[in-house]
Order: sequence, then structure tokens, then C-alpha cells
Amino acid sequence: MNEAVVLGLMKEALTVSLLVGAPILATTLVIGVVVSIIQAVTQVNEATLTFVPKLIGVFVAMLIFGPWMMGTLLDFSAGLFANMASYGR
Repeated sequence: MNEAVVLGLMKEALTVSLLVGAPILATTLVIGVVVSIIQAVTQVNEATLTFVPKLIGVFVAMLIFGPWMMGTLLDFSAGLFANMASYGR
């Protein structure tokens, strides 16, 4: 296994992890900004107010994007196992 193969695998793993994590991170970011704007407008500064909307948002995002995320991870894993014999050369 040479450096090019290792760097290629690392690049693909980072790309897959960013793709899989992006929907959840984007959901929590949007919910956090919206709740912060509402808190600023109403002058209700409660730190725990963002917890429940973010929890619900993550749950909904997992329901919506979960099958795609699982498929992406399975494709990556299947590609790793399919090419495992060629990595040892």
C-alpha cells in the first residue's frame, strides 16, 4: 500500500463523512439561528430554549435523510471491502 492509495482512501473517507454529517449540521445551524433571532426579538434570553427545537429537528432530519446517509455509508464500506485485496499490494 503506497502513499497515493492511503491519501485517496483518506480523501474519500473525509468526503463521505462530510456528506453524511452535513444534513444534521445544517438542520441544527438553521434551527439555532432561527431560535436566536426569536430570542433577540422577544428579549427572552434562555440558554436551554434551543435544546428541544434542535432535538426535534435532528430527529426529523434523521427520518428524512437517514436512508440516504445509510446508503452512502454502505456504498463506501462495500467499496472498501471489495477493493481490500488490492490495497495490500
